[in-house]
Amino acid sequence: MPLEPRLARLVRLANATDRTDRAVPIATRREQDARLARAGWWLLLRAGPRHVTESECEVPVDGGVIRVRLYRPAGRGRLPLHVFFHGGGFCVGTLDERDPRCRTIAAGAGCVVASVEYRLAPENRFPTAPEDCYAALCALVERAADLHVDATRVSVGGESAGANLAAVVCLLARDRSGPAICHQWLDVPSTDATLSQSGFAEVPDGYLLDRAAIDEFLAHYLPDPATDALDPRCSPLLAPSHADLPPAWIMSAEFDQLRGDATAYAAALEAAGVAVTHVRLDGHIHPSFAFTRLLESARRYEADAIDALAAAYAR
Repeated sequence: MPLEPRLARLVRLANATDRTDRAVPIATRREQDARLARAGWWLLLRAGPRHVTESECEVPVDGGVIRVRLYRPAGRGRLPLHVFFHGGGFCVGTLDERDPRCRTIAAGAGCVVASVEYRLAPENRFPTAPEDCYAALCALVERAADLHVDATRVSVGGESAGANLAAVVCLLARDRSGPAICHQWLDVPSTDATLSQSGFAEVPDGYLLDRAAIDEFLAHYLPDPATDALDPRCSPLLAPSHADLPPAWIMSAEFDQLRGDATAYAAALEAAGVAVTHVRLDGHIHPSFAFTRLLESARRYEADAIDALAAAYAR
C-alpha cells in the first residue's frame, strides 16, 4: 500500500531538506541530533503521562558504570520490570528522546520501565553495547527488592538497534543462565549485520533510513566487520539455536530496509518453538511507529504492543 498521506508529506520534506554531512564526526552529529530532538520530537511524539515518577540509578559494567532512568507508574507493591534500550544505530540516541514512550509504557502496562544508557560507538565499539545491556539487566534484577520490582516478571524491549540489543540480551540470558525474561518486544529490529535479508533488495533509499546510514553505523560499531557481523551478539539471527527464548512481539514496517531482518527473526523463533506475534505496519517507514502525535495508526500500534506486554505479565 502507499505511504500514509501525512507520513508521505513528512518523507518528502525530509528528503528535500536532508543535508547530512557524513564527514562530520559521529560525536558532533550526536550533539546536533540531541538538540534537534529536544526542539522537534514533540511535534511527532505524544507527551508521556506526567503522573509517572522518574528516578535514576547507576549500574556497574566492565570498565565503569552506566546510567539507568527508571519510570514508575502509580501503584503499590512490586511491579513488573521492562528493560528498554533506545535505538540510534549503536552510535546516537539518548534517554531523553524516548522519555515520552517510556512514560507511556510504564503507565499503560503497569510496570517499571528501566531505560538503559548503554555506551555508544565509535568511542565504545562492539561488544560494549550488548554487554552493557546484559549487565544492566542482571544488576536491575539483583536489586529487585530495593527497586520494588517483581523479579519473576521481567521483559526487555527496544527499537531498531535497541531491538537488536534486546534480542541479544535474551540470547545471553539463556546461554549464561541469567535472569528469566518473560517477553521480548522488538520494534523494527536489526538482526543480521551481514545485511543479507530481503528488505535491502526490496526497499529503496528515501524512507528516512538509507543503506549509506546503515553502512556508516556498522562501520563505526564493528571493529572487524567481516568477523563481528557473524557473532550472535551482533546478529542474533545467526545464533546456532533460537530454542528456549522468551515469547516475542516483533514489528516490521513496509517501507523499511530492515523489514526482512524482522521477518527472518520471527520465522527463526517460530521454527524453534518460540511463541511469536509479528505485526507488519503497512504504509509505514522505519521510525514512523513512534510518531504517535502525527499518526493515529502509530497510536493504535503502540496501544496494541503495550496491551501485549501487560498480557505477558499477567501470564
